[in-house]
Amino acid sequence: MKKNLLISVRFTLATTLLLGILYPLAVTGLAHLLFPRRANGSLIERNGTLIGSRLLGQPFSAPGYFRSRPSAAGTGYDPTQSGGSNLGPTNAVLVARVKESVRRLRAENPGASIPVDLVTASGSGLDPDISPAAAEFQVPRVARERGMSEEQVRALVRRNTAGRQFGFLGEPRVNVLELNLALDATHPMH
Repeated sequence: MKKNLLISVRFTLATTLLLGILYPLAVTGLAHLLFPRRANGSLIERNGTLIGSRLLGQPFSAPGYFRSRPSAAGTGYDPTQSGGSNLGPTNAVLVARVKESVRRLRAENPGASIPVDLVTASGSGLDPDISPAAAEFQVPRVARERGMSEEQVRALVRRNTAGRQFGFLGEPRVNVLELNLALDATHPMH
């Protein structure tokens, strides 16, 4: 019995050292060596100030900015509480939230078809991207607020649209933070 106990303790210590310390350090070191920007969270800095991450959605409420998907992470866009709302399609809270979003978006762009990603949260609640259709829906508002033509805004959306990964995985997408930074660089808000 004592022999088995000592073997199990040694095995636990060895696997903890190997899999809990050495392996994570090796993978982290390799990631920093091969992909330094990504390994540090794909952070975006401007003039020494941290703006955000390419990987995490954030709220934009000013009318001259493109808006992200709704967030179900905590009280909204809280990376420490990433996760879906777990509300089913017939849940009254979800139905009311979607109806309110649809009402607000219809007032903003009457007659236009509302892309589903503008009224539904992603599984993580922190999706940094919207569909090209969601960006197109917001073009008239952003153009009007920034004093730009709609075609100028569409050109920025096209330049900031990423295609399918490897040509066949996922869907085309627009990173909202990067698009808004491009807007600020070319047509700053007054």
